[in-house]
Amino acid sequence: MPRIQTLAPTPALAPFVESLGWYESDEPAPAGLERAVPTGLTQLIVNLCEDELRWHAGGIVHRRLGIGLSAPSDRPVTIDTGERRRSICVVFRPGGAYPFLGPPADALDEPVVSLADLWNDDRDLRGRLLEAPSPRTALLLLQEELVARATRPLDPDRGIAAAAAALGRGLPVGEVSDRLGTTTGALRRRFAAQVGLTPKRYGRVRRLQRLIDAALRRPGFDWSRAAVETGYFDQAHMVNDFRALTGVTPSAYRPRSPLERNHVPLTTVAPRSSSYATVGSSPASP
Repeated sequence: MPRIQTLAPTPALAPFVESLGWYESDEPAPAGLERAVPTGLTQLIVNLCEDELRWHAGGIVHRRLGIGLSAPSDRPVTIDTGERRRSICVVFRPGGAYPFLGPPADALDEPVVSLADLWNDDRDLRGRLLEAPSPRTALLLLQEELVARATRPLDPDRGIAAAAAALGRGLPVGEVSDRLGTTTGALRRRFAAQVGLTPKRYGRVRRLQRLIDAALRRPGFDWSRAAVETGYFDQAHMVNDFRALTGVTPSAYRPRSPLERNHVPLTTVAPRSSSYATVGSSPASP
């Protein structure tokens, strides 16, 4: 059985961090691939088994160092299940990663970015996390490092938090900007810089998450009724949008587990041969 240990964020980090957790399993994850469904949130991921994070696209396996940021997207990302045996994950609130980044969040144009590239630092944080005597100690160390490495003041943007909450409930972008007393263009620029997605794209991803949440909570789920309840124009629109965001149709959606609803296993075995093309395998790669 997997073991999960979580740590409540410190008061300084609580406005920015939704959760911190250590995941470990005695059994290796079965070799293969799975689609990570978009959530609209930035995550800091540490692979404690290998000094590498991978994603797959277009017949190519892309590699980055073993500690990095998973940037928000409105497309599914194909990842390697082998990385899930032992890891640490920090899930940031909408816009929560912004104080810890050098560039604006919408400048992260790849699914995974090495943390060393963002912080321009050679200190081996992953090595220090591996040397920690317990999962709790490692999580405490990571919290301390985040506070120490903040590149902007730890002063939460209440307007962005309010906008994200409203968009998450399905409010239109124009109504959200009116409530904040700003223009849609100004909101778009400010929101994208901090969250990593435009308000429209973020709202689309969160609508998908509302739909998935409803599907997993209700027995005998009626997709056509849910399409209307969650803000889709009709069932056809919902099916097309679901496929675009997850890679599968609603009827084919089978998450790894109810607690891992944003991970959809694929039947394809993860390629391991040396003939498989690799991009960005050098530690110096951006």
